[in-house]
Amino acid sequence: MRESRGWSQAAAAEEMRRHSESALPDAQNLERRWKAWELGENKPGAHYAPIIAATLGTATASLFPPENKPATVDLIASSGMDTLEIVSRINISDINSATLDALRITVERLCSEYASSDPNSLIVEGRQWLRRLVELQDRRLTLSQRRETLELAGWLALLVGCLEYDTGRRQAAEATRQAALRLGAESETPGVLGWAHEMKAWFALTNGDYRGVIAAAEAGRGASGNHSVGVQLIAQEAKAYARMGRHREMEQALDIGRKQLDSLPYPDNIQNHFVVDPSKYDFYAMDCYRHVGDNDRARELSEEVIRAGTDFDNRERWPMRIAEARITLGVAAAREGDLDEALIHGRRALSGPRQSLPSLAMVSRDLGQVLADRYANEQEAAAYLEQIRSLARPS
Repeated sequence: MRESRGWSQAAAAEEMRRHSESALPDAQNLERRWKAWELGENKPGAHYAPIIAATLGTATASLFPPENKPATVDLIASSGMDTLEIVSRINISDINSATLDALRITVERLCSEYASSDPNSLIVEGRQWLRRLVELQDRRLTLSQRRETLELAGWLALLVGCLEYDTGRRQAAEATRQAALRLGAESETPGVLGWAHEMKAWFALTNGDYRGVIAAAEAGRGASGNHSVGVQLIAQEAKAYARMGRHREMEQALDIGRKQLDSLPYPDNIQNHFVVDPSKYDFYAMDCYRHVGDNDRARELSEEVIRAGTDFDNRERWPMRIAEARITLGVAAAREGDLDEALIHGRRALSGPRQSLPSLAMVSRDLGQVLADRYANEQEAAAYLEQIRSLARPS
């Protein structure tokens, strides 16, 4: 990140002063500390870590993750009930705290499977549980039970709507999003309301309605309170500004989002689709810098997205983020004259089993534009352009 800005270690250390509210040590001392941090000889403490992250334009927990990241728990086992038992309890009107805990954990599990499960299977399961939660509203529930079951239904509606949009079912996704918005209002849940607006911003972004993105993001921030979705809403604004050619507003939005993310506690379950984890900030920034033509920063961030999204056994935790990172690597290579490398990255991005078709089509257009502009007479480039165009066609 330092090198992509063209900074020496001394220059980077000096740049820290712009992001510190208190006086820092003299230049030699600060440079010595920076070198030690880069060599891994020591880890910055609580005072210096956010200053370094701000200097490099990223979130603190993305650059310096907690030593013991909260593990994603076995959500089924932790409920103490299997699906059959939960359904049986619902059917016999036995709605107590244990049943609600099991329902909550089931919804958490489903939301945590968003990135890795087959979307069509997850839609079916999500709809089944959504129907059960909605049917509960005809039963005798306490006010707190009714509110909680409506909230859980809201999260499931958001999940199903995202999956519908990923698979190209745009009209169904919008109807489900509106249902989630109503459930969020009925349950008075800021997070559900915020994510329903975030989905509207996402839909607008992939359709090229950039002013619609900004309007939806502003509405979402007003409804979501302190929920982490506020960071993603700001990120959608930054993406829209990048595509509108408003570079200054893009940078401002990224900086606001980074600061807001730094103010939030590290999430308990980073696999939950509706939790904004620190590593996702680099994913947002990567998209912006790719679109405005900052190849060095876009490439560096894409490599970090791939690293953070890949487990020790090379399993991809966030395959859709990684696909967009590969497109970014392809764009950078194509801009620098390496068509072969660009096509390798581009084809890998389109070959993944878990895809968000509208998002993948949107980012692929960045690569397609470079190929059309610079390699129009190359047969392999033309074949890839046709592959990109096929993403937007109904299957």
